[in-house]
Amino acid sequence: MLVHGSRLGSSQWAPQLPLLAGRATVGLVDLPGHGARADEPFTLARCAEVIGEAVASAPASACTVVVGHSLGGYAVMTFASENPDVAAGFVLADCSATPTGLGAAVYRGVAALTDRLGPERMTRVNDRVLRRLYPPERIEPVIAGGYYFAPTPAAWAEVMTHCRPSMLTGVRRPVLLLNGRFDQFRVGTRAFLRAAPTARVEVLPRAGHLTNLDQPEAFTDAVLAFAREVADSAPVT
Repeated sequence: MLVHGSRLGSSQWAPQLPLLAGRATVGLVDLPGHGARADEPFTLARCAEVIGEAVASAPASACTVVVGHSLGGYAVMTFASENPDVAAGFVLADCSATPTGLGAAVYRGVAALTDRLGPERMTRVNDRVLRRLYPPERIEPVIAGGYYFAPTPAAWAEVMTHCRPSMLTGVRRPVLLLNGRFDQFRVGTRAFLRAAPTARVEVLPRAGHLTNLDQPEAFTDAVLAFAREVADSAPVT
Protein backbone atom coordinates (compact mmCIF):
# COMPACT_ATOMS: atom_id res chain seq x y z
CA MET A 1 0.00 0.00 0.00
CA LEU A 2 1.54 3.30 -1.13
CA VAL A 3 0.54 6.52 0.66
CA HIS A 4 1.59 9.79 -0.99
CA GLY A 5 3.06 12.93 0.54
CA SER A 6 1.86 16.49 0.87
CA ARG A 7 0.34 18.41 -2.08
CA LEU A 8 0.35 15.37 -4.36
CA GLY A 9 -2.03 12.48 -4.85
CA SER A 10 -1.32 8.85 -5.57
CA SER A 11 0.19 9.86 -8.93
CA GLN A 12 3.35 10.50 -6.89
CA TRP A 13 3.98 6.78 -7.24
CA ALA A 14 3.87 6.72 -11.05
CA PRO A 15 7.64 6.02 -11.27
CA GLN A 16 7.22 2.98 -8.99
CA LEU A 17 4.36 1.31 -10.83
CA PRO A 18 6.34 -0.11 -13.79
CA LEU A 19 9.15 -1.09 -11.43
CA LEU A 20 6.73 -3.02 -9.20
CA ALA A 21 4.77 -4.64 -12.03
CA GLY A 22 5.00 -8.41 -11.76
CA ARG A 23 6.92 -8.16 -8.49
CA ALA A 24 4.24 -7.00 -6.06
CA THR A 25 0.55 -6.23 -5.94
CA VAL A 26 0.14 -2.48 -5.45
CA GLY A 27 -2.61 -0.54 -3.70
CA LEU A 28 -2.69 3.26 -3.99
CA VAL A 29 -4.14 5.37 -1.20
CA ASP A 30 -5.36 8.96 -1.59
CA LEU A 31 -5.40 10.81 1.72
CA PRO A 32 -8.32 13.08 2.66
CA GLY A 33 -8.08 16.38 0.80
CA HIS A 34 -6.02 14.82 -2.00
CA GLY A 35 -6.70 13.00 -5.25
CA ALA A 36 -9.98 11.11 -5.31
CA ARG A 37 -10.65 12.34 -1.76
CA ALA A 38 -10.09 16.03 -2.51
CA ASP A 39 -13.51 16.96 -1.11
CA GLU A 40 -12.83 15.39 2.30
CA PRO A 41 -11.42 17.46 5.17
CA PHE A 42 -7.98 16.36 6.34
CA THR A 43 -7.53 14.86 9.77
CA LEU A 44 -5.03 12.27 10.87
CA ALA A 45 -7.87 10.28 12.41
CA ARG A 46 -9.55 10.05 9.01
CA CYS A 47 -6.21 9.21 7.38
CA ALA A 48 -5.88 6.23 9.70
CA GLU A 49 -9.37 5.10 8.75
CA VAL A 50 -8.62 5.42 5.03
CA ILE A 51 -5.38 3.46 5.35
CA GLY A 52 -7.16 0.86 7.45
CA GLU A 53 -9.83 0.45 4.77
CA ALA A 54 -7.12 -0.06 2.14
CA VAL A 55 -5.28 -2.64 4.24
CA ALA A 56 -8.53 -4.46 4.97
CA SER A 57 -9.21 -4.69 1.23
CA ALA A 58 -6.10 -6.81 0.68
CA PRO A 59 -6.47 -10.61 0.58
CA ALA A 60 -6.24 -12.22 3.99
CA SER A 61 -3.20 -14.21 2.83
CA ALA A 62 -1.33 -11.11 1.66
CA CYS A 63 1.81 -9.87 3.39
CA THR A 64 0.78 -6.22 3.40
CA VAL A 65 3.46 -3.57 3.78
CA VAL A 66 2.27 0.03 4.13
CA VAL A 67 4.58 2.66 2.63
CA GLY A 68 4.11 6.34 3.47
CA HIS A 69 6.12 9.30 2.22
CA SER A 70 6.47 12.54 4.20
CA LEU A 71 2.93 13.56 5.19
CA GLY A 72 1.85 10.07 4.17
CA GLY A 73 4.52 8.68 6.48
CA TYR A 74 3.07 10.55 9.44
CA ALA A 75 -0.37 9.30 8.44
CA VAL A 76 1.00 5.74 8.37
CA MET A 77 2.56 6.29 11.82
CA THR A 78 -0.86 7.30 13.08
CA PHE A 79 -2.39 4.15 11.63
CA ALA A 80 0.42 1.97 12.99
CA SER A 81 0.13 3.43 16.49
CA GLU A 82 -3.57 2.54 16.56
CA ASN A 83 -3.23 -0.78 14.70
CA PRO A 84 0.22 -2.13 15.59
CA ASP A 85 -0.45 -5.67 14.34
CA VAL A 86 -2.75 -5.18 11.35
CA ALA A 87 -0.17 -4.78 8.57
CA ALA A 88 2.92 -6.96 8.18
CA GLY A 89 5.32 -4.02 8.10
CA PHE A 90 5.68 -0.28 7.62
CA VAL A 91 8.01 1.85 5.49
CA LEU A 92 8.25 5.45 6.71
CA ALA A 93 9.98 7.46 4.01
CA ASP A 94 11.38 10.95 4.55
CA CYS A 95 9.51 11.59 7.79
CA SER A 96 12.17 10.93 10.43
CA ALA A 97 11.83 14.40 11.92
CA THR A 98 10.00 15.33 15.09
CA PRO A 99 7.68 18.15 13.95
CA THR A 100 8.65 20.55 16.74
CA GLY A 101 11.28 23.25 16.86
CA LEU A 102 13.22 23.36 13.58
CA GLY A 103 11.04 20.65 12.05
CA ALA A 104 7.91 22.63 12.81
CA ALA A 105 9.48 25.80 11.39
CA VAL A 106 9.99 24.07 8.05
CA TYR A 107 6.36 22.96 7.99
CA ARG A 108 5.08 26.42 8.94
CA GLY A 109 7.26 28.11 6.34
CA VAL A 110 6.05 25.95 3.46
CA ALA A 111 2.41 26.26 4.58
CA ALA A 112 2.74 30.04 4.80
CA LEU A 113 4.30 30.20 1.33
CA THR A 114 1.49 28.08 -0.07
CA ASP A 115 -1.11 30.43 1.37
CA ARG A 116 0.75 33.54 0.22
CA LEU A 117 1.23 32.47 -3.38
CA GLY A 118 -2.15 30.80 -3.90
CA PRO A 119 -2.90 27.62 -5.88
CA GLU A 120 -2.34 29.01 -9.39
CA ARG A 121 1.09 30.45 -8.66
CA MET A 122 2.05 27.43 -6.57
CA THR A 123 1.09 25.18 -9.47
CA ARG A 124 3.38 27.14 -11.78
CA VAL A 125 6.20 27.03 -9.22
CA ASN A 126 5.82 23.29 -8.66
CA ASP A 127 5.67 22.57 -12.38
CA ARG A 128 8.80 24.63 -13.02
CA VAL A 129 10.79 23.08 -10.17
CA LEU A 130 9.79 19.49 -10.86
CA ARG A 131 10.45 19.78 -14.59
CA ARG A 132 13.87 21.22 -13.86
CA LEU A 133 14.74 18.39 -11.48
CA TYR A 134 13.43 15.35 -13.32
CA PRO A 135 13.23 14.01 -16.88
CA PRO A 136 9.82 14.24 -18.60
CA GLU A 137 9.19 10.50 -18.68
CA ARG A 138 9.54 10.40 -14.89
CA ILE A 139 7.76 13.55 -13.80
CA GLU A 140 4.98 14.22 -16.31
CA PRO A 141 2.76 11.38 -15.03
CA VAL A 142 3.21 12.77 -11.51
CA ILE A 143 2.32 16.32 -12.59
CA ALA A 144 -0.69 15.02 -14.51
CA GLY A 145 -2.21 13.85 -11.24
CA GLY A 146 -2.48 17.45 -10.06
CA TYR A 147 -1.61 19.26 -6.85
CA TYR A 148 -3.70 19.63 -3.71
CA PHE A 149 -2.76 22.75 -1.79
CA ALA A 150 -5.95 23.40 0.17
CA PRO A 151 -5.38 20.80 2.92
CA THR A 152 -1.73 21.73 3.50
CA PRO A 153 -2.14 24.09 6.51
CA ALA A 154 -4.59 21.77 8.28
CA ALA A 155 -2.53 18.68 7.48
CA TRP A 156 0.71 20.06 8.83
CA ALA A 157 -1.00 21.56 11.87
CA GLU A 158 -2.26 18.05 12.65
CA VAL A 159 1.22 16.60 12.19
CA MET A 160 2.85 19.25 14.40
CA THR A 161 0.26 18.71 17.11
CA HIS A 162 0.05 14.94 17.20
CA CYS A 163 3.04 13.21 15.59
CA ARG A 164 5.97 12.16 17.77
CA PRO A 165 8.47 9.27 17.68
CA SER A 166 6.71 7.73 20.69
CA MET A 167 3.84 6.80 18.36
CA LEU A 168 5.99 3.86 17.24
CA THR A 169 6.77 2.49 20.70
CA GLY A 170 3.97 -0.08 20.66
CA VAL A 171 4.40 -1.12 17.03
CA ARG A 172 5.46 -4.75 16.96
CA ARG A 173 5.76 -5.18 13.20
CA PRO A 174 9.00 -4.37 11.35
CA VAL A 175 9.54 -0.71 10.49
CA LEU A 176 11.91 0.70 7.85
CA LEU A 177 12.92 4.35 8.13
CA LEU A 178 13.86 5.08 4.53
CA ASN A 179 15.44 8.48 3.89
CA GLY A 180 17.34 10.39 1.25
CA ARG A 181 20.87 11.29 2.31
CA PHE A 182 20.22 14.97 1.67
CA ASP A 183 16.73 15.07 3.15
CA GLN A 184 16.26 17.60 5.94
CA PHE A 185 13.52 15.39 7.40
CA ARG A 186 15.95 12.73 8.57
CA VAL A 187 17.39 14.93 11.33
CA GLY A 188 15.43 13.05 13.99
CA THR A 189 16.24 9.52 12.90
CA ARG A 190 17.92 8.60 16.19
CA ALA A 191 14.84 9.59 18.19
CA PHE A 192 12.64 7.39 15.99
CA LEU A 193 15.05 4.47 16.31
CA ARG A 194 15.06 4.81 20.09
CA ALA A 195 11.27 4.90 20.18
CA ALA A 196 10.65 2.03 17.76
CA PRO A 197 12.11 -1.29 18.92
CA THR A 198 11.38 -2.96 15.58
CA ALA A 199 12.82 -0.22 13.34
CA ARG A 200 15.91 -0.04 11.21
CA VAL A 201 17.14 2.78 8.99
CA GLU A 202 18.28 2.88 5.39
CA VAL A 203 19.67 5.96 3.66
CA LEU A 204 19.59 6.30 -0.12
CA PRO A 205 22.54 8.15 -1.65
CA ARG A 206 22.02 10.96 -4.16
CA ALA A 207 18.48 11.57 -2.90
CA GLY A 208 16.78 14.45 -1.14
CA HIS A 209 13.28 14.65 0.28
CA LEU A 210 11.52 13.16 -2.75
CA THR A 211 13.39 9.88 -2.63
CA ASN A 212 10.93 7.96 -4.79
CA LEU A 213 11.46 10.53 -7.55
CA ASP A 214 15.16 11.19 -6.99
CA GLN A 215 16.14 7.50 -7.02
CA PRO A 216 13.10 5.52 -8.21
CA GLU A 217 14.94 2.25 -8.77
CA ALA A 218 16.82 2.34 -5.47
CA PHE A 219 13.68 3.35 -3.58
CA THR A 220 11.67 0.53 -5.13
CA ASP A 221 14.43 -2.02 -4.52
CA ALA A 222 14.66 -0.98 -0.86
CA VAL A 223 10.91 -1.35 -0.37
CA LEU A 224 10.85 -4.74 -2.10
CA ALA A 225 13.84 -6.01 -0.12
CA PHE A 226 12.12 -4.96 3.10
CA ALA A 227 8.88 -6.63 2.00
CA ARG A 228 10.79 -9.86 1.32
CA GLU A 229 12.39 -9.68 4.77
CA VAL A 230 8.96 -9.16 6.33
CA ALA A 231 7.46 -12.06 4.40
CA ASP A 232 10.35 -14.37 5.25
CA SER A 233 10.12 -13.56 8.95
CA ALA A 234 6.34 -13.76 9.18
CA PRO A 235 5.11 -16.56 11.45
CA VAL A 236 3.74 -19.60 9.66
CA THR A 237 0.01 -20.06 10.32
